[in-house]
Amino acid sequence: MSNQAFRLLEHHQKLDSRLRMLQSLRWPDPLELARLKKLKLAIKDRLARVARLPARSQR
Repeated sequence: MSNQAFRLLEHHQKLDSRLRMLQSLRWPDPLELARLKKLKLAIKDRLARVARLPARSQR
């Protein structure tokens, strides 16, 4: 796994944790929920793009 992919995956997992915490609240902020979901989806798309790139040879 590339360093970039690892960082993106780590960020995706942190967003997921924040989303779960926010959703567990009695009255979660709907705008913050939407913002986090949108950001999480964008990171997921970037991860998919990185996964499609051909592996670069190591020097």
